[in-house]
Amino acid sequence: MRIAFGSDDVNETTRAVVGYLSDQGHEVVTVAESDQWPETGAAVGAAVAHGEVDRGVVMCWTGTGTAIAANKVPGVRAALAWDPWIARGARLWNDANVLAMSLKRLAPDVAVEVTAAFLDTTDPDPDEAANIAKLG
Repeated sequence: MRIAFGSDDVNETTRAVVGYLSDQGHEVVTVAESDQWPETGAAVGAAVAHGEVDRGVVMCWTGTGTAIAANKVPGVRAALAWDPWIARGARLWNDANVLAMSLKRLAPDVAVEVTAAFLDTTDPDPDEAANIAKLG
């Protein structure tokens, strides 16, 4: 998969996520190199919405700002996740196409587990199709 990645800071957690993505054979596309989280979230969201990449991953201090910025792009469904169950559910029940995480509150190994759960859940639950369609 082609994965757009954006973060407004770099630390051990962001490096672990990018390393994991690369190690799994994903092409990591850095679409924004900015310390401004609104620009980062919007750039990743745009790459996903325009079909340049298959999924997106955004990170900022809490993950919330980049998620909000990404969700401003029509066609993006960014979900803030802090554990694998939430990430898996975001794919299954919301067809989320962008994962948002905190780069300050998640340990590197947990961030990798969250990312893996998000990407390993390839298809949304068909029983949720009507609800997902309401998201626009």
